[in-house]
Amino acid sequence: MKQSFFFLSALVFGGMMVGIPACETSAKTEIASFERIHPDLAAIISPDASAEVIAEGFDWTEGPLWIEKEQMLLFSDIPQNSIFKWTAAKGKELYLKPSGYTGTAPRGGETGSNGLTINPAGQLVLCQHGDRRLAYMNAPVGSPKADFVTIADNFQGRKFDSPNDAMYSTKGDLYFTDPPYGLEKNASDPLKEAPYQGVYRVRPGGDITLLTTAVHRPNGLAFLPGERTLLVASSDSTKAVWYKFELNDQDSLVNESIFYDATAEAHTMAGLPDGMKVDKNGNVFATGPGGIWIFNKSGLVLGKIRVSGPVSNCAFADDQKTLFITANNRVLKVTLRQ
Repeated sequence: MKQSFFFLSALVFGGMMVGIPACETSAKTEIASFERIHPDLAAIISPDASAEVIAEGFDWTEGPLWIEKEQMLLFSDIPQNSIFKWTAAKGKELYLKPSGYTGTAPRGGETGSNGLTINPAGQLVLCQHGDRRLAYMNAPVGSPKADFVTIADNFQGRKFDSPNDAMYSTKGDLYFTDPPYGLEKNASDPLKEAPYQGVYRVRPGGDITLLTTAVHRPNGLAFLPGERTLLVASSDSTKAVWYKFELNDQDSLVNESIFYDATAEAHTMAGLPDGMKVDKNGNVFATGPGGIWIFNKSGLVLGKIRVSGPVSNCAFADDQKTLFITANNRVLKVTLRQ
């Protein structure tokens, strides 16, 4: 979800942050600081780590996805109804347009694709706001075209609001969240069909299960190692929390609890719980108020990557030695120690 705000980029000099207008940043400008809360963060981020802007000039970036075979990063620009790619050789390039709304009738709202992932067959899967569905691109990831096949677009006859983020389990099940941000009037939109926001699962055969309606604004989601614990971000300014659910033997969600509550911070810093990723050691990199929060698997805050303005999502690359961050109109790159 895009948030309107005025922000300053930050140059970091010896721990002191100096503001400069965001429009004056360059591709090599360091624009983040690292808050070290627990000693365990040292094994994840080195003391001399820095962040750099690798691409900018967008409206609202989301859904970063690293494609190892192509050595490229894909990410959505939701208002532009586009996906861009970034490579070390060529920088940013338009990858796909349209990406989330293929209709012909003019409409407002956040119409483009949001979350991106790869299915077990190696196809690009898109959360399409404007078309209100999950779909895969009917073309190789290296040769994109706007030809989409619907995976799921409704539950029990009620059309989804705007699928936001998605991931596959090792079983091949597709988990996704469905907040109302892609509707022109959000939750009050007359085209909204379900009286709730949901977290869903699609089985490989196409069966769809509504897993929970307990999260008011479900957004990012991720499994802890072992895939028996599911984390779901709530991008609700009045309850800015990360929820934790256990999966029982039938893969239903049980034992709802709060993994971490950042509501107080959401009142003073830009951004809300949004996209997240979990590394191979169970550390959680979660976008939230003020930047990226880094938790261990028990919910202990190890540290933060503080970024000026709201951040939306992140993605690993290079065997989790690189972290890409989508942050409003920019994309950042951070080198990790892992």
